[in-house]
Amino acid sequence: MRAEHVVLRGTFGLDGETFDVDDNVRAIGDDDQVLGVDAAHDAVAIERAVAGRHVTAVVCNQPHDDHVDTAAELCVATGAPVLLHPDDNELRSHAHPGHKPDGKLSEGRVTAVADVEPPVLHILRHTRDSCCLDVRSAGAVLTTDTLFHGGPGATGRSYSDRPTMEASLRTRLLTLPGLAVVHTGHGQDTTVTAERPGIPTA
Repeated sequence: MRAEHVVLRGTFGLDGETFDVDDNVRAIGDDDQVLGVDAAHDAVAIERAVAGRHVTAVVCNQPHDDHVDTAAELCVATGAPVLLHPDDNELRSHAHPGHKPDGKLSEGRVTAVADVEPPVLHILRHTRDSCCLDVRSAGAVLTTDTLFHGGPGATGRSYSDRPTMEASLRTRLLTLPGLAVVHTGHGQDTTVTAERPGIPTA
């Protein structure tokens, strides 16, 4: 079991603004099958990274367009279901009008790959209902944009709320072992220990 990633460049648009971004797209699994985490910008590059392995699911941990804009294309190319928290469907529909996810992410749900079942951690409010994957069997926690190297993820836009997100991080992520590696949606990896000081106590 291992965590691989590719960095893909594209744009993020919300609330009438557009920004250039580099996204970390993850493949969690082994030599035979992988779980794809996020579907950013370039489906061909993601398929190339998968390298012919069976894709058990495409997990969209959050619905911002830079994390889901190739989800429908990957679903067709790989036959894998697209998973998203149902309360984030409204925001996802901006990137994929008329296309609905195939399955739901929710707190405690598991997503099977390579004989491992990583549980989902529900993290409020980078978006309404962002999620993380606890894949410590591969030495990783995948936080997407809820926790970065240097502190909590971005808020201040539609569907987000910083105090709610910090409270959610305290109860769900910061309780994990301190040396757990945090794989973020943008930028470099970090650890739970390194980020604890940046999230205020209640």
